[in-house]
Amino acid sequence: MFAREPMTHFSTHDVVNQPCPLKNYNVYNQDQALVEGLHREGAASFDQSAQILGESAGSEDVIRLGFLANDYPPELKSYDRYGQRIDEIEFHPAYHELMRLGFGAGIQSIAWNNHGPGGHVAHTALIYLMAQVDAGVCCPIAMSYAAVPSLKRQPDVAAEWLPKILSQQYDPRCIPADEKTGCTIGMAMTEKQGGSDVRANTTKATPIASGGPGKAYHLTGHKWFYSAPMSDVFLTLAKTNAGLSCFLVPRWLPEGHRNCFYIQRIKHKLGNQSNASAEMEYHNTWAQLIGSESEGVRTIIDMVHHTRLDASASGAGLMRAALVQAIHHAVHRSAFGKRLIKHPGMKNVLADLALESEAATTLFLRVARTFDDSGANESERLLCRFGTALAKYWINKRAPAFVAEALECHGGAGYIEESIMPRLYREAPLNGIWEGSGTVVCLDILRTLYKERDAIDAYITEIEQARGCDKRLDRYIESVKQLLLSFSFSECDARRITEQLALCLQAALLVRHAPTNTADAFCASRLGANWGYTFGTLPRGLPFSRLIERAWAIAD
Repeated sequence: MFAREPMTHFSTHDVVNQPCPLKNYNVYNQDQALVEGLHREGAASFDQSAQILGESAGSEDVIRLGFLANDYPPELKSYDRYGQRIDEIEFHPAYHELMRLGFGAGIQSIAWNNHGPGGHVAHTALIYLMAQVDAGVCCPIAMSYAAVPSLKRQPDVAAEWLPKILSQQYDPRCIPADEKTGCTIGMAMTEKQGGSDVRANTTKATPIASGGPGKAYHLTGHKWFYSAPMSDVFLTLAKTNAGLSCFLVPRWLPEGHRNCFYIQRIKHKLGNQSNASAEMEYHNTWAQLIGSESEGVRTIIDMVHHTRLDASASGAGLMRAALVQAIHHAVHRSAFGKRLIKHPGMKNVLADLALESEAATTLFLRVARTFDDSGANESERLLCRFGTALAKYWINKRAPAFVAEALECHGGAGYIEESIMPRLYREAPLNGIWEGSGTVVCLDILRTLYKERDAIDAYITEIEQARGCDKRLDRYIESVKQLLLSFSFSECDARRITEQLALCLQAALLVRHAPTNTADAFCASRLGANWGYTFGTLPRGLPFSRLIERAWAIAD
């Protein structure tokens, strides 16, 4: 027998030229476009709330929670250990900590609990920050925010549920709502055979007694996508003899027993791993009618409208998170004798991404202000309906390509799961699908153009405020006006029209509110002919370094 030499540590090289992880920074303070926009759009009084959440969102501990919540996705527990059916979903503790952070920041409640100006702007700014940590928890938070106007259509039901839904106490316990310190609300609209065509739903609703608004019904049917199925209560659609109607389905019955609520499976999704989505069976499930029978779409569309705003802000948040990671990597990584950030080609890419990110942020904040102002201003109400759909469509159409380009800035390092980039990439298409895919949203825009002609005037009034500041924008405004006033809109052209309207609005906002360098670069590329088909094709001569430094103050 030969004696084995003891194992010794050896190293073939020292690890150099690798960026340190991005952590322990204030996500809000570092975002000049967000800070300026929050103040400009009437939410300056909420600056401290954004500061606090921004500090948490950039901390090492909270960043780690985002990874854990996605590395250990939720699991369905159909039965307890005694064989009793419970239909519960178990989450990693990190998910609950993130939910507690979001509710504690008042993301779902700040717009409703504060009666001064800027509440909806503050809400979207906060959910934009939260999306940069984990987009999964943004789903139940967004629905708890968005359900408020739909619930208010049934005042007696709203009086029962809103105090718990608007609580800043997150309570994950699966117990009757009256025993909890806070509640969440989910949504169930689509079915297998219909998808976005909710009028094709087949779920049946039968009154238990006389029926009518606020009264009890039994539901029977199958829901294809049940969002946040561990919520305490849900808004759902079902058909009565009068037509498609909106119902509230609690997880627990008023007398304290579990409702007939059967989770068939958790969806195995592309991304959004921390958040559960499920298929659900109703079998004599107890529910209350919200609003009148046959008014289901009109009732729940209020919730859809507000969740579309959140889809815009969350999509912009993913873009911002990807941009910051790309710039951080380029600042600390060297290749071919100098840091990546010093290479003209990389500067072009990062500057182009910075432009797109700021345009998205500026757009969703302006649209959010219409939610604050629409009650007292008819023009803002019309722009709210129109602008929300524009922002939802365009920001989320840009997000997947944006995140892919930011990922590529890292090279192979961006493609491994230890990086946040694969998670952002998988997340990027979601908000474009949620609450109406691209084509559905564009068709909504066409219907608005035809049915609410005053919305055209409201939009034109908004973009005209930027006239005279940039000749390229002036020409674009004129072409868009001619298009709108022709009243000749084809379904085939819906996406192209929506794209033009969104770009014009973004450019008008940047010309009015962004630094001259930013507005000039946006108009030169997006509105002119001197731009390519991918990011990183800005025309030569633009101040790339200044654009990047505005996006990330420590970029150089």
